[in-house]
Amino acid sequence: MLFIAPVSVLLFFIDGLGIGTRGPHNPFDGLTDAAPLAIFQDEPADIPFNGVLAPTDARLGVDGRPQSASGQTTILTGINAPAAIGHHKQGFPNQALLDIIREHSIFLQLKRARVNEITFANTYTAKFFESRPRWISATTAAVEAGGLRFNTVTDLRAGRAVYQDFTNAMLIDRGEPVDPRTPEDAGEVLANIAAANKFTLYEYFITDKIGHAQDHEAAGRVLRALALFIRSLLNQLDLKRTTVILTSDHGNIEDLSLRNHTLNPVPTIVWGEHREYLAARIHSLADITPGIVDVLTKGTENDGQ
Repeated sequence: MLFIAPVSVLLFFIDGLGIGTRGPHNPFDGLTDAAPLAIFQDEPADIPFNGVLAPTDARLGVDGRPQSASGQTTILTGINAPAAIGHHKQGFPNQALLDIIREHSIFLQLKRARVNEITFANTYTAKFFESRPRWISATTAAVEAGGLRFNTVTDLRAGRAVYQDFTNAMLIDRGEPVDPRTPEDAGEVLANIAAANKFTLYEYFITDKIGHAQDHEAAGRVLRALALFIRSLLNQLDLKRTTVILTSDHGNIEDLSLRNHTLNPVPTIVWGEHREYLAARIHSLADITPGIVDVLTKGTENDGQ
């Protein structure tokens, strides 16, 4: 018998995070306080808060290195975007990927299923609205496809949004009138946002920038702070009500010996009431949106057990 639980889902997207091997090329090797992000190939994963790891294919049956635009499109739609356009697409979505997003955005799918309490937790500055960039990210396109409003710095100051740099340091450097946030502060804000919505997306992409820069010092500093942010978030959520899915579009920061993306699988980690169900069905990036839509619209067998 199908049991529908009063559940919400938070999708925590980290750009450029793969499951790597041990060695000096990997900033996770020997890094303390990096749970739950420090996961290595051919080793059991010890994930706090009873999380379940699902190593996830980012290559999607297409030759070449996985890239951001096509990988993110796949995550946010459930459509194998590289297969659909015939190659991995780096950077920002081209017209073919935008067409996929505008028809299959997870926000649009949930709205069509009458799941209306949905949000993108990230903050946009006034500059985005004053001089809209020619190229937009897959997440921005997905939000627009669902007809959602964008959070602004005003929302951030009111505790209704989180910046992609969750410490607000980048905003402060740009002269924005905001206070700094510790990882613990940011975790509390994001937990409150997730608790108030049926579906929440948060995006973090500094990891990919550090991977391309091959910056070992920055990698250690950022990964510790990001891991603390995630642990603080999980500690403040009611995981009997909120399912958290952490995933990435491709590997990068786990191998600083090269500037390119890696061919490694990415970690999808699931916490909460639906962790076993979702982890068992997620094999590639194309499985994430369908799993979320199922949980939020149909429930799953054995929910609540």
